[in-house]
Amino acid sequence: MLILTRRPGEALYLDDNIKITVLSVQGRQVKLGLEIPAETTVYREEVYLKIKEQNRLALENRQQDLLAATELWQKKERK
Repeated sequence: MLILTRRPGEALYLDDNIKITVLSVQGRQVKLGLEIPAETTVYREEVYLKIKEQNRLALENRQQDLLAATELWQKKERK
């Protein structure tokens, strides 16, 4: 993890197309401004983790469905 110290009004760049500016610091809360390309998706961490988990569960169910369909197909062919 890269750790940087910035004060309100100061910024940093990620590559050439993402700018992050510290807007304010109040107690334990930091407000950031992000200038990013329109096609870039940004999620809060808790939302991103929830999406990843839902995708994992969907893939797991899909694989189970495929196995069940294969078993049904094999039973049908045996008759």
